[in-house]
This record gives sequence, C-alpha cells and structure tokens, in this order.
Amino acid sequence: MSKKAKGPFVSLNVAVLTVSDTRTRENDTSGDLIQARLETAGHKVAARVILKDDIEALRTQVRAWIADKNVDAVIGTGGTGLTRRDITVEALTPLLTKHIPGFGELFRWLSYTDIGTSTIESRAFAGVADDTLIFCLPGSTGACTLGMDKIILPQLNATTGPCNLAEMLPRIRHDPAPR
Repeated sequence: MSKKAKGPFVSLNVAVLTVSDTRTRENDTSGDLIQARLETAGHKVAARVILKDDIEALRTQVRAWIADKNVDAVIGTGGTGLTRRDITVEALTPLLTKHIPGFGELFRWLSYTDIGTSTIESRAFAGVADDTLIFCLPGSTGACTLGMDKIILPQLNATTGPCNLAEMLPRIRHDPAPR
C-alpha cells in the first residue's frame, strides 16, 4: 500500500501533442481526453498541437517546448505503432537525456488486461529531455485513458506516494550533473 507524499499538489504546465495524418481539432478525441484529464486534475494545458507524422516537424515542436521554461511536461498521442507512418519513437527518443523504461513496461502490462497480446504492438515510452518530462501514448482514446488514469496523472501529482515525478522535477532541474 502506498503512502501519501509530504508535498502539496503542484499544478504543472503541460503541452499536448497529437501525431496524426488524419486528426483535426474536431475529431481529436485522444487529445481532447488528455486535455480534459489534465485540467480536471488541476494542471494547465500550456499548448496543444496536432502535427502530421513528420520527424523534423515533431522534433522542432518538442525542442521548442523543451526550451520553454513554462512547459513542465509534454504528453503525446499517436505514432507509436509499427506501421511505416508511426515515427514518434524515432523522432523523439533522440531528444531524451534520460529514458524511463518502466513507463512503457507498465503501460503494456496494464494494457494486456484490456487487449491481450496485442499490447506488444505498442511502443509507448517516456523520458526526461533536459528538464522536461515526455510521455508518448498510442493514438487510441482507450490507450490514452489507461495511460493518463493509471500512470501519468498519479506521477504528475505531488501528493502520490511513496514518490512521483512532479515531486522530483525541482531536483531534475537543479541538481548538477556529475563530472
């Protein structure tokens, strides 16, 4: 049983990225879900963008968010599958300074209950890029619900114990790297 952390809730600024050749603001149900979950939890959506499956466009946008000190985290949806158009992993993992392998592992483990062995087709991942948290989920609304409710929102909540990423952000930002 987990215990509560000592810190109070901290509202984070989160950018939402939908990667799709077909989604628009009118039919981006996964982006809508992520935004609604963030706002309901008390976080701020700092930006929301839909981009086509283009490596350079994705890197340019996410680099801008990483450089923006008003963006604490980026949550992406889409482009994590196995088709030739699914390039989110290839576009964004080179930007990570630290990988969080447990995110993808836990996502697939939880997803197995819903979709069985089809979960192996997901390349959901997370990491830290300089001092920005990056989470990338599949494009389906069901996958986004699972990822947000079971993993991301608890980790973005400074009251989640025994530890969480929100509580760790100040250390990620200010601890000097070893030489």
